[in-house]
Amino acid sequence: MKKLIACLLIFTACSQKEVASDIDFTTVFETSNGTETATYQQTISYYTNLAKAYPEISIDSIGKTDSGKPLHLVTFNPDKEFDFKTIKQNEKRILLINNGIHPGESDGIDATMMLYRDIAQGKIDIPKKTVIVTIPIYNIGGSLNRNSTSRTNQNGPKEYGFRGNARNYDLNRDFIKCDTKNARTFTKIFHLVKPDVFIDNHVSNGADYQYTLTHLFTQHNKLGSSLGEYLHQEMMPKLEQKLLAKSWDITPYVNVFNKVPEEGFTQFMDYPRYSTGYTTLWNTLGMMVETHMLKPYKQRVEGTYELMKSMIEIIEEDHLKIQWKQIHSTENLLDYADTYALDWKIDTTASTTLKFKGFEGKMVKSDITQAQRLKYDRTQPFTKEISYNNYFKPKTEVEIPRGYVIPKNWWQVIELLQLNKVEMHLIENDTMLTVENYKIDSYQTRQNPYEGHYQHYNTKVTSSINKVKFHKGDYIVYTHQNAFRYLLETLEPQAPDSFFNWNFFDTILQQKEGFSPYVWEDKAKEILSSNPKLQTEFNTKKSTEKDFSDNWFAQLDWLHKQSTYYEKAHLQYPVYRLK
Repeated sequence: MKKLIACLLIFTACSQKEVASDIDFTTVFETSNGTETATYQQTISYYTNLAKAYPEISIDSIGKTDSGKPLHLVTFNPDKEFDFKTIKQNEKRILLINNGIHPGESDGIDATMMLYRDIAQGKIDIPKKTVIVTIPIYNIGGSLNRNSTSRTNQNGPKEYGFRGNARNYDLNRDFIKCDTKNARTFTKIFHLVKPDVFIDNHVSNGADYQYTLTHLFTQHNKLGSSLGEYLHQEMMPKLEQKLLAKSWDITPYVNVFNKVPEEGFTQFMDYPRYSTGYTTLWNTLGMMVETHMLKPYKQRVEGTYELMKSMIEIIEEDHLKIQWKQIHSTENLLDYADTYALDWKIDTTASTTLKFKGFEGKMVKSDITQAQRLKYDRTQPFTKEISYNNYFKPKTEVEIPRGYVIPKNWWQVIELLQLNKVEMHLIENDTMLTVENYKIDSYQTRQNPYEGHYQHYNTKVTSSINKVKFHKGDYIVYTHQNAFRYLLETLEPQAPDSFFNWNFFDTILQQKEGFSPYVWEDKAKEILSSNPKLQTEFNTKKSTEKDFSDNWFAQLDWLHKQSTYYEKAHLQYPVYRLK
């Protein structure tokens, strides 16, 4: 019997090697000498074959996208364990790599294919403490919409996908609002995988400079606590040093447009609409890779490959530290914070000096428009010290509530909370609760459509404490849970990416009942005669505000809004705070 088992093991091992050796794992990128990127079908087929050849690799399809096709999840674990609950119990750190969110920015698609192969084949040291997970192509609809012209400024590849998804959404603006099936499936994947570190691979160009690689880490003050300190003071410098040792210069994402970088620039603020802003809500260490689209495609893909390899090395070295920092940061937020910053502004008292490698640029007369235009001279490289504003401080803060009460009728919001694994408690009987409630005091609205919305901003509220009757089936959501950040960023209307600002509650902004002036005029007169205080306020307003005194309808409307006839739902924010 032992001989039979031994023979079977030998046969299985030999068969495995034969399968691996029978398949050519050279990528399209490599066979084209760095000028082409794999199609969607070629990419999925490649990973499918890798999974067949190497038991350390698994490929699964999860959910749906707007294209009708599912997202794929490819996992590399030398332990051959692909249950994520078990992986976490084994004290492994998880790196999630997202590719093709903008499929014209295809560098990460090709680089990750080679990374998986090279680890599986032993060309790279197999990580012992890191499990690598990738979404091979996130924007499948955009990937299938291949062309050679939409990336006007980009230097290769020959063909590539389109930025918009199957419904023309920019998926890197959809992580909070979840208008797309892609975003909803990503949410499922994120909470399944629970990554410790997240990389989103991109390509960008706001200026010309010498670097192929730039990094866009999540903003460290916003991340906060010891985790933000680790990201800023250890992880980012380590990545820069490792890449420099491999002759790959890297600099922070060059956040400038129509000006030269040496004038200085500011760190990009990744609000939760963006991938790293969303993943940060659960204390995941996040970064975007932004290669420079003017550099040759081969160079960009190779740089992305080296960056991901370096990040794996950092996770291997710091796996215990990362775990401890995440636990400490979560505890610090849940147990000790009294206020939470909803929005941020540049801290002018602190900045970083970069030794920036650029090209001389100047304004010259345009041959086309005759106006002044920016022109870079690549024959004049320079290294200059420039100011980089990468410190922020709170702009808008809010006192952290004990929880929120959400009426069941706001089912779209409730569905998103459930999708994000928010712990919710069902109210089992009609009940009166003392709550803090908001009235929307003022807001502004975009005049042009933005990702399917006319988004609000600069939202201001007034609050009051009242007893409110809630009904069986409504929800209480306590803030002391892992979804703490997510709850405040979405349910506080002043937050830039709140559900209010993304138009989830726009029906409360429209007054449903009004008055007929010829009827209300007589009732308003009765109300004023029986309420001297209101009469005084009315007279003062007329005497001090000319626009008001010249507008008879505004006067009647103001009186209506001070009366019991004015509808309570108008401008009443329907999510309530538990003090």
